[in-house]
Amino acid sequence: MGRAFEFRKGRKMKRWDKMSKDFTRIGKEIVMAVKENGPNPDSNARLRAAMQNAKGVNMPKDRVEAAIKRASSKEEKDYAEVVYEGYLPHGVAIVIETATDNPTRTVSNVRLIFNRNDGTLGTAGSSDYTFTRKGVFKLAAEGLDRDELELELIDFGAEDVYETVEEDEHGAEHKFIVVETAFTDFGQMQKALEAQGRHAVSVNLQRVPNITVALNDEQLDEIMTIIEKFEDDEDVQAVYHTVG
Repeated sequence: MGRAFEFRKGRKMKRWDKMSKDFTRIGKEIVMAVKENGPNPDSNARLRAAMQNAKGVNMPKDRVEAAIKRASSKEEKDYAEVVYEGYLPHGVAIVIETATDNPTRTVSNVRLIFNRNDGTLGTAGSSDYTFTRKGVFKLAAEGLDRDELELELIDFGAEDVYETVEEDEHGAEHKFIVVETAFTDFGQMQKALEAQGRHAVSVNLQRVPNITVALNDEQLDEIMTIIEKFEDDEDVQAVYHTVG
């Protein structure tokens, strides 16, 4: 019974840790959205997307409202969006998106992880060219037909519509439909889904790799361990890589 308790406790702590990171990441996104285009989600597409993502990770409504109120205050700190690029061992390209109130601290932390793990922090454009920025909308698949949805959305910029299955922290599987668009079509796809009353679980601009690197199990464990170190930094919003 002791081992089972420790296992459950470990999973619960991991779940809480992920939840805390998600709330922090989305809270920053809300602040940046409000400071950029105001606190009214009806006229602020970025804020609407952030609020939708907050629902997707079960962020309490009062925390969302508090983040919006905080962002509207002149006392709330500003976050700079800084992107870092580089390479990890085995030819893996990586792009790290951050939101920080102290760029000096952030670049120091990012550089340290690269240096301690045989990676290379590059200059702007050194690895980003291996990715294409796309709008990615994830919808719960229940009640949806993938083929019909694709036909409905193709005129709004849908480039790829596919099904995916994800496992939650309890081991339960959930089916989603993912819609990808070109970066330039992100806004019109967001409006189209809203007009149709389709509520996405998550709405993001992501970097999708143009090429991928095949790794053996040992190499994969090494790279994923490094990626987790980047993701654990409080200033990091997203990490993209070319691991296949």
